[in-house]
Amino acid sequence: MKILVIGSGGREHALAWKLAQSPLSTKVFVAPGNAGTALEEKIENISISSDDIKGLINFAQNEKIKLTVVGPEDPLVHGIVDKFEEHGLLCLGPNSLAAQLEGSKTFMKEILVSAGVPTAGYQVFNDPELALEYLNNIEAPIVVKADGLAAGKGVVVAHDKQTAENAINSIMKNKKVGDAGKSIVIEDFLTGHEASFIVLTDGKNVVPFATSQDHKQRDDGDKGPNTGGMGAYSPTPLVTEAMHKEVMENIIAPTLSELKKRGIEYKGFLYAGLMIDGNEIKVLEYNCRFGDPETQPILMRMNSDFADLCLRACEYNLKDFEIDWDKRSSIGVVMASSGYPESYAKGSEIKGIPKEKESLKVFHCGTIQDKGLLKSNGGRVLCVTALGEDLSQAIDTAYKATGNINWDGCFFRSDIGQRDISSNKS
Repeated sequence: MKILVIGSGGREHALAWKLAQSPLSTKVFVAPGNAGTALEEKIENISISSDDIKGLINFAQNEKIKLTVVGPEDPLVHGIVDKFEEHGLLCLGPNSLAAQLEGSKTFMKEILVSAGVPTAGYQVFNDPELALEYLNNIEAPIVVKADGLAAGKGVVVAHDKQTAENAINSIMKNKKVGDAGKSIVIEDFLTGHEASFIVLTDGKNVVPFATSQDHKQRDDGDKGPNTGGMGAYSPTPLVTEAMHKEVMENIIAPTLSELKKRGIEYKGFLYAGLMIDGNEIKVLEYNCRFGDPETQPILMRMNSDFADLCLRACEYNLKDFEIDWDKRSSIGVVMASSGYPESYAKGSEIKGIPKEKESLKVFHCGTIQDKGLLKSNGGRVLCVTALGEDLSQAIDTAYKATGNINWDGCFFRSDIGQRDISSNKS
C-alpha cells in the first residue's frame, strides 16, 4: 500500500522510516519532508505544506493513498482528519474536536477534572489585569501557559513572581504567541520527574507504546527556557509495572471515557505528559500526536510492523494487538541551532553525519539540501539516536556520533539520560 506522512520534522522522519520498513508499504510519501526523508529508500518528499489540507487530499486521491499518518498537531487541531474522512480517506489522528485536548489547555483541564484524573490546580484568565491581580495573592513557583498551540513557546515555569508577571505580559499583552495567548492557564507548580506515556487507540481498544522521558529545558541540568524537547530516552524506570497499570486504568481510560460521554471519539496517538513524585502521578498535559523527540528512540526499539499497527487503528481493529519491543535501551540527542527556542540562523552547512548502522540513526528535524550541500533549516536540526545494551552504552554511542557533527552555531545538551544513570547509582 501507499502511505502518506504529513510533516517535516524529526518525528515525521522517524514515522516514515519505520512505515517504510513494513512489507505492507510499497511507497511512503512525506509532505513536505526534509533532507533526511529525501535520502531514504521507498520514501519520497512531496512539496505540499502540512497546512494545505485541500492539496493533501487531492494528492491522496490521485496517488490512491491507502493510509495517511499525521505528525504535527496543527493540522489535527484544524480538522485534517475530519476532511480526509469526508472524502473516504483513511487518516490516522484525532478529529478536530478530540484534538482540542492539545489545542486548548482549558478544554484539557476541564476533561481531566470531569474524568477525575489527577492534575495540577489551575485558574483560567481572559484578562491580563485579572491574571496579574491573581498573581498578587499566590506564591511562586507557578506555571503560566498560553491556552492555544504555541509550538513549545507558550509555557513558562516561573520560580518568582517577576518571571510570572513578565510571562503574563509577554503572552497576553505583547502577543508573543499570537492568538494562542488570548487566554492563559495559571497552574500550581508540581514537583517530581516528568515521563512521557504514549498510546494508540482506535476509539475503543488502546495499545500502549514503550515509556520514555523527554528533556524539555534547553540547557544542561534542566536549566534555561522550555523547548520542544532537547532529547529523550526509552524506556524510563520512572514508570514501574504497577505505575504503567495505574496510568492505563486511572488516566488514559477515564480520559477517553469522558470524551466519549461528550460524544467525542478519540482515534490516534495520545500522549500524556506525566509528573511522577514518589508513587503520585499527575497529568501535566495531553498531546494529540506522537511526541517529538520521543518518537525517534521509541521507534528505534519497535520490532512490530508499524504500518500494520497504524492501519489497524484506522480500521478499528486494535483488539489484542501487543507491540514487540527490543529489550535494549535507546536515546535521542537533539542538535539545535544557536538561539533556539527564540530566533536562530538557518543555512549553515552541516558536516560529519556518520554512516547509519543498526544501532545508530541520525534523524533530520530541520534540514534542507541546497546545491548538493546539507544545511540547517530550523531550530532543532538533527536527532542523533542510538541503541545500547543498557542506557549507558546507548548514551556513549549517541554522543560519540554527536561530537563529530557540526555546523556554525550548533549546540546540544550533554546530559540527556544522565538523570536516570545518576538515580541508578544512588
